[in-house]
Amino acid sequence: MSDNNLTLHTDKYQINMMYAHWLQGSMNEKAVFEVSFRKLPFGNGFAVFAGLERIVQYIRSIHFGEAEIAYLRTQEENYAEGFLDTLRELRFTGNIYSVEEGTLVFANEPLICVEARIFEAQLVETAILNMMNYQTLIATKAARIKLVAQNDILLEFGTRRAQEADAAIWGARATYLAGFDATSNMRAGMLFGIPAKGTHAHSWVQGHNTEEEAFHAYADSMPDHVTLLVDTYNTLKSGVPNAIKIGHLLEKKGKRMNAIRLDSGDLAYLSQEARKMLDEAGLEYVQIVASNDLDEGIIDNLKSQGAKIDVWGVGTKLITAADQPSLGGVYKLVAREKDGSYEPVIKISANPEKVSTPGFKSLYRIINTDTGKAEADYIALKNEQHIELGERIKLFDPVHPYIHKYIERYEAIPLLKPIFTQGELVYKLPSLEQIRSYHRGQFELFWPQYLRKLNAEAYRVNLSEAVWELKRDLIQRYQ
Repeated sequence: MSDNNLTLHTDKYQINMMYAHWLQGSMNEKAVFEVSFRKLPFGNGFAVFAGLERIVQYIRSIHFGEAEIAYLRTQEENYAEGFLDTLRELRFTGNIYSVEEGTLVFANEPLICVEARIFEAQLVETAILNMMNYQTLIATKAARIKLVAQNDILLEFGTRRAQEADAAIWGARATYLAGFDATSNMRAGMLFGIPAKGTHAHSWVQGHNTEEEAFHAYADSMPDHVTLLVDTYNTLKSGVPNAIKIGHLLEKKGKRMNAIRLDSGDLAYLSQEARKMLDEAGLEYVQIVASNDLDEGIIDNLKSQGAKIDVWGVGTKLITAADQPSLGGVYKLVAREKDGSYEPVIKISANPEKVSTPGFKSLYRIINTDTGKAEADYIALKNEQHIELGERIKLFDPVHPYIHKYIERYEAIPLLKPIFTQGELVYKLPSLEQIRSYHRGQFELFWPQYLRKLNAEAYRVNLSEAVWELKRDLIQRYQ
């Protein structure tokens, strides 16, 4: 099996269900699945949707080659040769709708909708969840850091601590679309056009007789790109004074040192003292870069303490989403083909948050035209027309329906865009820069209370009355 063929990037039970559908003659029946998550990560007020580009690549490349077929022959289920022949011919022929990358999204709303033969829809579940869950999680973490850092420069430094190569490069992409400025990962830079940034390691200093000698050699090698790591031995007694010497030497050559980097110790105190030393030496233009297990909480605290840091290198806690290592997105059947039309279906659970919302649905962002701000997200059945016609809608809490309001002056923005139609890609993938710009614009739609790092106000995700009644009726039917 080629490393590049992700067709078997799926769970065993998906193949087993496909086999059962093949045996039972139901493989061509249509089904509708939706992807959502039940709880916002990090206690945040929003998430940032990401992963669509990789999902598109995956869907377009689905095919069972001879290596995959040979592997399936080794399985204890002893799949029939006719089934394996069917897999050889398999290509995705269904429809996929998705929120666009960079969109601010919320719990319990459909982010991706797969409408396809059950045979195909079952296969793609695992990969779609894998790609969406990870990249959305990292993009959300990056957005939290960006909101705290504001206009400071943010560098993604996580490759060495990421969970393997794919996580490193796609994680770097997710951080960039959510507002980071560059990555240390050269492959991510090459694949996605992300600016690549880097300095030198402690080993460079250790590999020379003195710290000053190491700094000299580095500056001679790359005089236009000098950022010096100053904490190998003693930051304030050795590192910064030696960096200042190099800064003055570069000035004599008509050059300027870019920055110094702090990677340990009390970053607030060290940055303040280093700033004073640099300014007193006439090197006011030299920036201070900080790294060392940073995240949004630490950056927020350092800024509140008056740290003089211009550039933040964020690695482990970002690329691994250390405080919440999974998003928990789910892929649920919401409708199945019956007698030529779709019959809504529901999953009922003893855990109320796991009860699915039935029916083939659309998702809208309701913008109050008086304020220009998002009022709520609104989930309606596909055949509902009132929202498209601009008629008055009722926004109510699905858990406490007596809490409600009516809105008449609004713009309803459809969030689920057609991506694949009958297996053909109909969506033009935007450039990463376009996604970044779109993502920045998202924040203008929301009041600040929904964007707070801590204790954010809960943004409304409302069901239409028709969806709510359908869910209630199916719960009553099956209980």
